[in-house]
Amino acid sequence: MKSLLLPLGLLPLTASAAEATHPGLDVGAQLGQLLLGLLLVIGLILGLAWLVRRVQLQGSRGQQAIKVVSIQHLGPRERLVLVQVGQEQILIGVAGGRITPLHTLREPVRLGEADPSAPEFAQRLLELISRDPKAKP
Repeated sequence: MKSLLLPLGLLPLTASAAEATHPGLDVGAQLGQLLLGLLLVIGLILGLAWLVRRVQLQGSRGQQAIKVVSIQHLGPRERLVLVQVGQEQILIGVAGGRITPLHTLREPVRLGEADPSAPEFAQRLLELISRDPKAKP
């Protein structure tokens, strides 16, 4: 009699083991839902990033009292920034979270046009791309 009760007691365990080894087609549906959710979250992040940039660009189109004229990177965290406020230009040092005014310029620096004999990278790249691929260099 005890040998008859033992197999009946294990019956629920064998049924759950069979379900675990043969989950069926439900895994494919779960994987599809997982991928769809992941794509939705990535799309939401990209959409919000685009919206933030768009709002920042529209806010900066008006006349500003402070303009960054030039930036010169000196290292990974150090740079010189030339800032114009009205007609006055100030050279500022930025390093490690500290901002230090270095010099106030008496005459504003005028940035001239680049040397026309040296083409810009983008222009040179377009020339190379638009060139006939069959032509020899």
